Amino acid sequence: MRELLNDLENGEHLSDADPMKRAQKQMRQPRPRRFYKEVAVSPVDEGHAVTLDGKTVKTPGRAVLAVPARAAAELIAAEFSAQGEEMDPVSMPVTRLVNTAIDGVAADTQAVLEDILRYASSDLICYRAEAPQRLVELQAEAWDPVLDWARDRLGARLLLAEGVIHVEQPREALAALGVHLSMRSEPLRLAGLHVMTSLTGSALLALAVDEGLLTVDEAWTVAHVDEDWNIAQWGEDAEAAARRAKRLVDMRAAAALLEALTK
Repeated sequence: MRELLNDLENGEHLSDADPMKRAQKQMRQPRPRRFYKEVAVSPVDEGHAVTLDGKTVKTPGRAVLAVPARAAAELIAAEFSAQGEEMDPVSMPVTRLVNTAIDGVAADTQAVLEDILRYASSDLICYRAEAPQRLVELQAEAWDPVLDWARDRLGARLLLAEGVIHVEQPREALAALGVHLSMRSEPLRLAGLHVMTSLTGSALLALAVDEGLLTVDEAWTVAHVDEDWNIAQWGEDAEAAARRAKRLVDMRAAAALLEALTK
């Protein structure tokens, strides 16, 4: 199921889970030419669909590309409208995510939910550095409020560990997170949560964005405390920075979809 959630394109899984490598591979492939002039949002039985010159857009699996909220459909329509003479799937992260939700996640939402919980069982923000002291402090400042929120709001009291030694999280904590996720089991919402979870390595950060505790950019910064510390000490690698920027685009797209679903 985790492979399935790496987006769908042209009826098949994406060529690479890494957005930078994926973009490089797609750049070597000829892009289809834009074949439409007018993009619109229209009501359908499933909610709201996007039309191109009056024809309803379909997913790679040939389902109607429809979402329950008009605001979400408008996000997709904006991506189609922004295309130039050639179609660039890399520049359409919301569309790709919705395709994945309709063609894949909807078939087995429980598997996606369980995969998010597997991330929670070894959540990024539970693993702390032993040294240097300043990094320890930065992690605590960034991550402790999220853990406190998970304990107080979700009833999930997670344990901390130093270094990379795995700590077994209490079943009660994971069960509480499972209950919370089960109330967000719509395919589109689960797909968005999974994307944010996998990009940050933290189910708690994804849920914090979904609940409004953190903005998407705040969560992104919080997720990169360790990386930013290393950059401050040793400098930034250009290729790594480019990969991070591409991943942030996918993160923002997932958060934008979740927000649109509530409008």
